[in-house]
Amino acid sequence: MSQNKNTSIPNSTVTRDLRQLDLSTDNIYESIVVISKRANQIATDVKEELNGKLAEFATNNDNLEEVFENREQIEISKHYERMPKPTLVAIDEFLNDKVYFRNPSKEQE
Repeated sequence: MSQNKNTSIPNSTVTRDLRQLDLSTDNIYESIVVISKRANQIATDVKEELNGKLAEFATNNDNLEEVFENREQIEISKHYERMPKPTLVAIDEFLNDKVYFRNPSKEQE
């Protein structure tokens, strides 16, 4: 995922200027919809990637006595926990014009 390499994205909440968010759409609500849809796309991609990596460690036995810690599995989980949240990534992409979006109702006018 490209967000793994981007270190400029903060891992915590950042106060944003609303006037910066509506520059490209002229409507704050439309900007929020674009950001939320992109955040959902990112979250889905990250979840699929994580599930794919953790599926390698899956066992067929559900016996509780055979549960053991796998250091590599724990490291993978910790890595994904440290990643910036999808919403923060989506806001960063939106503010840096890395998101393509269009509004069909505006195109008809």
